[in-house]
Amino acid sequence: MSPNATDSLKTNLGEAGSHLKQAAGYAGEAIKGAAGAAGDEVRLGKAQVKSELADSALAGLAAVEQAGAASREQVDALMDKGRDLLESASDLIRERPLASFGVAFAAGWIIAKLARGGDK
Repeated sequence: MSPNATDSLKTNLGEAGSHLKQAAGYAGEAIKGAAGAAGDEVRLGKAQVKSELADSALAGLAAVEQAGAASREQVDALMDKGRDLLESASDLIRERPLASFGVAFAAGWIIAKLARGGDK
């Protein structure tokens, strides 16, 4: 008895189903492998991020410590400039006491005028 069209159809559909089942199994294995590899990459990336954040925190702390030292240097420089300015003002006053008194008097008068002008 020769196979008829219905039997051939059943055979071909059975074979197609078998191939689909194998393809689904291979796809599942591939997805599991990809998920495992992705998990490994995520763990590696997480470790690298933690490392970089720790390095960043250490660098930030070092910068804060240096900022304190830098601010002390700036304050010292400003204090030195202030002392120099006071010394030069003292020298000028000693050299020209009348001119210094006149400048101080004029500055006081101008400040008083400006202060009274704002009260009106």
